[in-house]
Amino acid sequence: MLKYNVRGENIEVTAAIREYVEKRLAKLEKYFADATKPTAHVNLKVYPDKTAKVEVTIPLPYLVLRAEETSSDMYASIDLVTDKLVRQIKKYKTKVNRKSREKGVKNMAFVTPATDEEQSDQQFEIVRNKNIALKPMDAEEAILQMNMLGHNFFIYRDAETSDVNIVYKRRDGRYGMIEAAD
Repeated sequence: MLKYNVRGENIEVTAAIREYVEKRLAKLEKYFADATKPTAHVNLKVYPDKTAKVEVTIPLPYLVLRAEETSSDMYASIDLVTDKLVRQIKKYKTKVNRKSREKGVKNMAFVTPATDEEQSDQQFEIVRNKNIALKPMDAEEAILQMNMLGHNFFIYRDAETSDVNIVYKRRDGRYGMIEAAD
């Protein structure tokens, strides 16, 4: 049974909106194994130009499902994000369950509903392999290097800590950093 954590930014989450979110996301329940007990974290946001954004994050063992959609109508955004999550699950459930079995996990993240047509097992083909030397630098220099190369991300070794980090360009035009945890 899917649990829901619904919150709003610049919008009051009314009973009607909460009910609609739960009704639409209930379509996902048939895909989850009983043992996963997932929680859908739903963030509803309305911008000053009246566009509505819906973000849904569902943490699962070995996987985080996440989707976001923006439209001029909150209910339409909820529909779009639900459809996107269903497509993600259908596309990746076979691979996720196989990886879980390989790791010895008894409780699979997804089940295959009886009504669901079998999806072909898509192969991820690596078409290029590249070796790089990680030059010690700070985050600012890494961002400059990334921009000069015209890439969306850049891997580097932090000059102070010697850790491997990644800087990346976000959709909003700002930058993010991923630091490897031990």
